[in-house]
Amino acid sequence: MTGQMKNLALATWAFAISFWAWNMIAPLGVRYTEQLGLSATQKSVLVAVPVLVGSVGRIVAGVLTDRFGGRRMFPVLLVLAAPFVLLVAFAGNHASYGLLLLFGFFLGVAGTTFAVGIPFVNAWFDPSRRGFATGVFGAGMGGTALSAFFTPRFVNWFGYTATHVIIAVALVVTAGIVWLWLRDSPRWTPNTEPAVPKLAAAAKLPVTWQMAFLYAVCFGGFVAFSTYLPTYLKDVYGFGLTDAGTRTAGFAVAAVICRPIGGTLADRVGPRVIAGISFGGAAVMAVDLAFVPPLEVPAGMSFVLMAAFLGLGTGGVFAWVAELAPAARVGSVTGIVGAAGGLGGFFPPLVMGATYDEAAHRYTIGLLLLCVVAVCALLYTIVGMRRRVVERPA
Repeated sequence: MTGQMKNLALATWAFAISFWAWNMIAPLGVRYTEQLGLSATQKSVLVAVPVLVGSVGRIVAGVLTDRFGGRRMFPVLLVLAAPFVLLVAFAGNHASYGLLLLFGFFLGVAGTTFAVGIPFVNAWFDPSRRGFATGVFGAGMGGTALSAFFTPRFVNWFGYTATHVIIAVALVVTAGIVWLWLRDSPRWTPNTEPAVPKLAAAAKLPVTWQMAFLYAVCFGGFVAFSTYLPTYLKDVYGFGLTDAGTRTAGFAVAAVICRPIGGTLADRVGPRVIAGISFGGAAVMAVDLAFVPPLEVPAGMSFVLMAAFLGLGTGGVFAWVAELAPAARVGSVTGIVGAAGGLGGFFPPLVMGATYDEAAHRYTIGLLLLCVVAVCALLYTIVGMRRRVVERPA
């Protein structure tokens, strides 16, 4: 269909800029820690709070996208997020931990655009290319890389308040561009069923919860590392704000590059294979990181490989969603699965903060728990999903 790539590109950009806004607090976590004298637990709560609304809100965003379409929902959510970017700056200027938590909570609305984009691009592409399409769109999660790399630098170049104003303006400008040039697919038709029964119907589908668990592990792992890595690198390796942000951006870029690769490979060899490689690789790298590989090359390679495996998994799992979810329920299923992925990123920072060994400057327990969860996901991918796929035709 004419317009496929244009609409895919616009949706990916809107997703990326919204994810930049969603991740505004984490790259400045070191600054807030020094400014407010935060403990490890307080730090982890602060960087995890935006993930909460960005996760749960995806359920609502997915349902509304089924009804109103991505062309309407993208600009609404982008404009809605802009004021909270400015309010976070207000809280930071007044050194208020409580206000940072409050406004960071509502900033999470920027993270709900994921549940808009997946059904939007699904409608534009044939089933045989949906792994590619969702993988390319998912690369918009590179907004976290943009935020990790540029947000600390913008603060140094333009100032703390100006940085937040720039991102708020970028959100509004992107909303205008999307409203003018984005179009829903000719194949898309509004689903006007009442929201609650629609969600209930999606929740009754086995595929919804199967994919929710798998996505919670791979995308949750990516979100957790992207938000907590600046703090991790400071605590374990002693990096400052800018250096930690640069390395976090490198982690996010590796995952972003591998997400469309995972989706494309899933179209060719099947999503089960890609998901299995992802979870197995993540389990191995979690153990490797627990032993604190030395700087620069060994540690750098370990983090890049972890990002690559998680990126492959996010692409592979959502190719699986596109393959198994009924067309009329894609938005609702995506909302629930996306929420699970976001919630998968909410809890690990809290666990990391609670299990941090200050004497040894290590996160050994948290990383070993990640290994256990990844192994469980691997076994479920190999055994649990195979059993259900065999049973499904009957």
